[in-house]
Amino acid sequence: MRACAVRRALEAEVAAARRRLGVAPRVLDVGGGSGVWAVPLARSGCLVTVVEPSPNALATLYRRVADAGVQRLVNPVQGDTDSLADAVPAASADLVLGHGVLEVVEDPAGAVRALADATAPGGVVSVLVANRYAAVLARALAGRPAQARRVLADPDGRLGAADPMLRRFDTGGLLALLAAGGLVVELVQGDGVVADLVPGGVLEAHPGAAEALAELELSAAERAPLRDIASRLHALARRPAVTG
Repeated sequence: MRACAVRRALEAEVAAARRRLGVAPRVLDVGGGSGVWAVPLARSGCLVTVVEPSPNALATLYRRVADAGVQRLVNPVQGDTDSLADAVPAASADLVLGHGVLEVVEDPAGAVRALADATAPGGVVSVLVANRYAAVLARALAGRPAQARRVLADPDGRLGAADPMLRRFDTGGLLALLAAGGLVVELVQGDGVVADLVPGGVLEAHPGAAEALAELELSAAERAPLRDIASRLHALARRPAVTG
């Protein structure tokens, strides 16, 4: 799995779920594409269902799953958040991933509700979204201040109608969206806080710099305001357990 801070959080949640349940957790990866997250999770023993609308991505997923030898642990399903209730049973997953989903769906609040409904009580939803302020900084540093100002001023953090993303998030907006979906946020962190800002050539010129940068990235991931300018925002939010 890529993205060190996200990987670390997911590995910790999988380990905690395994201890809580006594068995490997059931994972649902919505918009899971070619299996960037699903294949490593299956290798760790998780039972993973991948819901993905693109036939091409699913074809690549089948190949990656076969190459990794985890065919028995991965169940690919063609679908999306709009049809999630038809694709998987309610409350059937201990860990639900919605990475790169909320930026592109028409109804992000409905998507969060769908992710929450698919999560077993006590389970966790993991979301990874594009950050508005990172987009502002990236365009300003690239010498495109007019675009940076447009992203900053737009209510959804968009460049305009041609922008492939329907919205970008800031930390407050993401937390409010998850809370409105009935989820309790336990972690919010940045992904690509500093690593995305450093050119590869700079690292190659300094022995040990890549390793030091990775350590810095992990240290900065949960620290505001650095977290709040990361390329992506990552949150873990729990569906409350049934009580009484």
